[in-house]
Amino acid sequence: MTQRFCHACVVGVVAAMFLIVTPTVATTAQSIQTLPELLRSTHVHGLAVAQSDSDRLLIATHNGLHALHIETGIVVPVSENRDDFMGFTPHPFDVAVLYASGHLAGGGNLGFIMSTDDGKTWEMLSPGFDGPTDFHQMDVSTLDPNVIYGAHHGMQASRDGGHTWQPVGPTPEGLIDLAASAVAADRLYSATRQGLLVSQDGGRSWQTAHSLPQPASLVETTADGTVYTFILGSGFLRAQEETLNWQALNNEFGDRYLLHLAVDPQDDNRLFGSTQENELWVSLDGGRTWQLLGAP
Repeated sequence: MTQRFCHACVVGVVAAMFLIVTPTVATTAQSIQTLPELLRSTHVHGLAVAQSDSDRLLIATHNGLHALHIETGIVVPVSENRDDFMGFTPHPFDVAVLYASGHLAGGGNLGFIMSTDDGKTWEMLSPGFDGPTDFHQMDVSTLDPNVIYGAHHGMQASRDGGHTWQPVGPTPEGLIDLAASAVAADRLYSATRQGLLVSQDGGRSWQTAHSLPQPASLVETTADGTVYTFILGSGFLRAQEETLNWQALNNEFGDRYLLHLAVDPQDDNRLFGSTQENELWVSLDGGRTWQLLGAP
């Protein structure tokens, strides 16, 4: 599990730095970084493989959204925005649409913001209920993308694509992560310090989703009805939503635990995860083995 990712592809990075540009951001030598440089300078708050280009891993951070070009190991800013994206999730089908929440770089909360150009520009879609909100945890339903959930002073839900929000219930105690179901729009999972929970009524009430009452540090669903979680002491697990019969995939992280997960929508065997140590890992076999991509 601890084998380091091959960096042979990074040979010639200095030359590549001047070739990688984005359409709307003036990329300079000062803004281009290696992955370890990015991980030393900021905190990872979310991950997503770009649906438009599976060689780009989007990394939401304390200082805006960045893109890792996986083949070269080079990181470039997606836009000039340097707000703190505490919550971040892509639209499940529209490749250009991203959602985020968090804090303005100059102070205050972002509310619920949206990008329709793959992260280059952002606008507030809604302040949320009693906002502006700061959703640290949020997700979009794959079954019905108009249904979006967020946690800020309680659970909130939108049923019109994020334009309006309503409170639905209290936030689960010790909430760490949220994931909307891919098989039922009112089903929602929460990773908490008390364990992994599931709600069948849009976040109004919660039941256990795993028999062990150990802290769960992440939960993620995919369009085919797979749900992933990381449970301290049990490691990285997978189940189908219909049964929630959990399969242990890897328990070799030692004292590390995964906080954020991205599954490549074009290849569900390729997973990316970040740990509490701000390390970035990759799995090419569906989560059974992991290789280190970069560390601070």
